[in-house]
This record gives sequence, structure tokens and C-alpha cells, in this order.
Amino acid sequence: MELKKSSINILILLRILIGWHFLHEGVSKILNPGWTSLGYLVDSQGPFSFIFHAMTKSTVVVNIADWMNVVGLTAIGLCLIIGILERPALIGGVILLAFYYLSHPPIFGMNYAMPSEGNYLFVDKNLIELVVMLLLYYVPTSHILGLKRIIAPAKAEVKS
Repeated sequence: MELKKSSINILILLRILIGWHFLHEGVSKILNPGWTSLGYLVDSQGPFSFIFHAMTKSTVVVNIADWMNVVGLTAIGLCLIIGILERPALIGGVILLAFYYLSHPPIFGMNYAMPSEGNYLFVDKNLIELVVMLLLYYVPTSHILGLKRIIAPAKAEVKS
């Protein structure tokens, strides 16, 4: 199936917008010296909350989670915006979003300390962004618009 140029342009725009979202989240945490994932982990509810609560028992584990969030969000965002290491960045983003989704699942009756943007039931922005990142993984765009196009141009087709 051949994608139209307009479809490809929308996928490129999605990649860059998601990259911006990740980069902004990472940089905002870097610029806030008091930021920690501890409150988010403690606030976890749902079937997997025991995992996130167990993480809070160790300062070392919380520090690692903080570092992974800051570095992960920032690096994923940069890679998606400039169009390099697109697939590893997308997989990293899917993993982070899966953790966020499982930590705070949008299940009826869950009351989280952190404010929510609405009343979701099973589907929230984390899940939607995760699915879009999976789509972008299977339809990469950095070879069309991105640093990858300059560093590793597509190989010419061999005609037989």
C-alpha cells in the first residue's frame, strides 16, 4: 500500500509533535530541581499499583526512575524532533507511556491526587499517544524529513 504525500506529511507532523511533547516534559523536569517521580509512584492505583508502590521503598530505585524519566523523555523528544534513531526512540516512548498508563489506569472509580484533564474510561492520552507511536514505528518518517535523511540516505534500488 502506497501512502499519499499528505498522509506522510501528517505522520511527520505527528512524530514532531509527540517529540515536542516528550522534550517539553523532560526539560520541564530538568528545570525543576525539586521534581521527583515519588509522588506519582505513591499515587498509583489499579491492578499494577503494588509494583509502583514497591519502587517507592528504595531511594535508589526512585532516583533511577527520576533519571530514566528525565533522560528518557528528553532524548526521545530530541530524536523524534530531529529525526534520528526514530525507531529506538519510539520503542522507548512506548515503554515509558505503558508504565504511565499502568501506574494510573483510567478505570472507573479511581481518584488520583494529581489533577486529571477529564473523566476517562480505559482510554486516555497516554494510551492514544502510545498507539500513535506504534503506528510511527511501523511507518517511519525520519528518512523523509529528518537528520537520518542526511546521515544515512536511502540506498538506491538495485534493478535486475
